[in-house]
Amino acid sequence: MEDLNFCSDLSRQKIQIEKNVKLGHAEDRLSMFWELLLRIDSMVLMGMVTTGEASNLRRLVMDHKVSVTEVFNDTLQKSDAEILAELLHFSEKNPRNGFHIVHVCTEMAPLVSVGSLASYVTGLSCALQRKGHLVEVILPKYSSLDLDEVQGLQEIEAECYSYFNGQLHGNRIWTGVVYGIGVTLIQPLYYSSFFNRERVYGYSDDFERFTYFSRASLDYIVKSGKQPDVIHIHNWETAIIGPLFWDIIVKQGLEGTRVLLTCHDLNSQASSSPEKLALCGLDPARLHRPDRLQDTTKAHLVNVLKGGVVYSNKVVIMSSIRSKGRVIHSLSHGLDHTLNIHKNKVVIAPCGFDNSTWDPSTDNFLPQQYSVKDMKGKAVCKAALQQHLGLSEHASTILVGCIFSEVSDVDLENLRAVFLKARRIDVQFIIKGISKISIVNKLGLVHEPLKDKNVRFIDGHDEKQSHLIFAGSDIILCQSFHDPVLQVPLKALKYGAAPIAVNSNDDGFRNFVEHDYEITNFSRFISSTFGNMSISQALDEIRNSPLKWKRKIMDAMEMDFSWDAECCDIHASAYTAIKNL
Repeated sequence: MEDLNFCSDLSRQKIQIEKNVKLGHAEDRLSMFWELLLRIDSMVLMGMVTTGEASNLRRLVMDHKVSVTEVFNDTLQKSDAEILAELLHFSEKNPRNGFHIVHVCTEMAPLVSVGSLASYVTGLSCALQRKGHLVEVILPKYSSLDLDEVQGLQEIEAECYSYFNGQLHGNRIWTGVVYGIGVTLIQPLYYSSFFNRERVYGYSDDFERFTYFSRASLDYIVKSGKQPDVIHIHNWETAIIGPLFWDIIVKQGLEGTRVLLTCHDLNSQASSSPEKLALCGLDPARLHRPDRLQDTTKAHLVNVLKGGVVYSNKVVIMSSIRSKGRVIHSLSHGLDHTLNIHKNKVVIAPCGFDNSTWDPSTDNFLPQQYSVKDMKGKAVCKAALQQHLGLSEHASTILVGCIFSEVSDVDLENLRAVFLKARRIDVQFIIKGISKISIVNKLGLVHEPLKDKNVRFIDGHDEKQSHLIFAGSDIILCQSFHDPVLQVPLKALKYGAAPIAVNSNDDGFRNFVEHDYEITNFSRFISSTFGNMSISQALDEIRNSPLKWKRKIMDAMEMDFSWDAECCDIHASAYTAIKNL
């Protein structure tokens, strides 16, 4: 029997190694593909080819992704002249299906992560490329960038000029590949202090900093000869690209390009004096109007995010739970009038998660992997988690994991009341804080009265431990079902743990999901399963209706709420819609 188990383990390891090798080869091909495209950018900036010739070369490469990576497998070792000569001989053509999308944004995981934008840009870009689209990202070259995951990082040996404050200013351009996505970094020379700072946001000149970057990105797209189908902009920081594109840039060879704006935070809108619009070449008198950029509540100012909504061809608002109507009329922070006027181009999309990292059937952090077809591994993970934290190892004990980023969002009194009540019915709690500031210290109100054999408090980030908590828990308490940063509810569903949201309504644990036809599939699923369930109700159902509970859990595990699913599909549909305009 031991020999059979040993052989089985070897077989699983061999399969996993083969998967990793295939994945590595696929990533290498994609990296070579992007290195070739970025070398074409360099050729344009160095004056070796015209923008029109560059556009044709890019189309050639995009149409022949597989065969090109086989022919040009030593791109980095060849000069631009050698690559150009080979490209000119590579002339066969095939039809192209996907879109060419350029993200102009201020965050991208793992280079720079502040909020939900970072994981969204990377997750969505990877998902779109897996479905045949070509996606690249333009970022500021912050001094704080984490460049460990950037392949082939190199500076293009030519300055790229952009307009700002009445003059042309030089920028250093860096290119590389991150997770198979082409990345361009823009580093200002004259305004070198703009992105050479400790923080990404929160400075008095943020308007100037990101307006400079937005204009520089557009000028770079034009000079490099790119002709993307969609320029995808994000939040107020790059929303100024909307009016910039249509008032200035579109006539410079980008007549076939459209603009899509994603809003992650409608509360941050960036109001400023109209005169500042002239910094990037816009006409303040033309734009300081109620139907354009004039702020709705402060009429003497312009609102940059409003301008992005007005001037974009499509607006995607990220909201996993709320309906389109609720977002527009109740959660738009003064933009309701503008969003209502443009409601036909507004769509709602949920966030996703990385299912290549978070999947119990392939998770190498777990002591035993499992899936909806074979759940034995989940019991093994539960026992391992209990043993790891010194909890009693009883399979019948309900294990509740709690993963919070900021404890200030949690109603501590209700949390303590639930803990005290649950102690009487043999429930174990694991409370983990993921924050730079110790969450355990903040949880003193809960922590001190609950020094108990069934409660454990954990602080700090430990990747393996986090995976084990999701795998070993029966229930995961989360701060909200819309959790674009940690994605706790999505990961819980994938790992067979019920997400129960925490807030101050009804016993402290209740989240009422709206019933509206313009909501996400994720919202509909949560509404029909765990959305209106308190922790007390969840514990009762586990005890009294185990078969019903098991069916819910298995249904949840079979759902796909990763970046590749609904989120990607909604964006692809939005790109299709605006390209048909």
